[in-house]
Amino acid sequence: MTLLRERFRGRIAGVGSTSGVRVVVGRWDASPWGPFADVMVEDASGHRMLLAPDDRVREFVSATYTFDEHVIEPVALTDTSDGWQVATPSLSLRVVVGGRTPLGALLALVPDRVATSPAWCALVDPVARVVVRGVRTRGTAGNDRREWYGATAVHAVTAIAGEWRGTPLGHLARVDPPCRFGFSSTPARPSVTSVVTTIERRA
Repeated sequence: MTLLRERFRGRIAGVGSTSGVRVVVGRWDASPWGPFADVMVEDASGHRMLLAPDDRVREFVSATYTFDEHVIEPVALTDTSDGWQVATPSLSLRVVVGGRTPLGALLALVPDRVATSPAWCALVDPVARVVVRGVRTRGTAGNDRREWYGATAVHAVTAIAGEWRGTPLGHLARVDPPCRFGFSSTPARPSVTSVVTTIERRA
């Protein structure tokens, strides 16, 4: 049996809201399956949901993260003049993206080839755990899989608008309490992180 490494390049938006709903959107511009998007939602009661566009994405994401509910539904993500618009039958979310955060400015100093390598991710993991609460850059993803998260940029989210299952999300808030999907959470500060995720599994 051989080890296979797959890479997913994209951006992850993590936001909180004054309604208590916290949302993590994965926008994967390049992957072994082509571009796609998925959404993780934890509501104010702590109920965790995965919105996936198809069974393949659902199976892949749920093998790494923990959810109380899986929903297969279209996930549309488009660029706007100041950020993103995410649309599914359950969720409408407008994300306004601002400038680089201080962490994003530091990441810009690291060459992309270095920042996205598993060796670098392993090296900076102890620092990432301390500097950004809840975040890890390497770990075991379950089912004999390993993952490395190589961040190349971080931009602040400055505003959100939308609805979750027909109820307004309210205004932007910190992602607090942290999401409980497992492995690596999203930072408490609402942000969009450009990332390359490397997943190693047995083929």
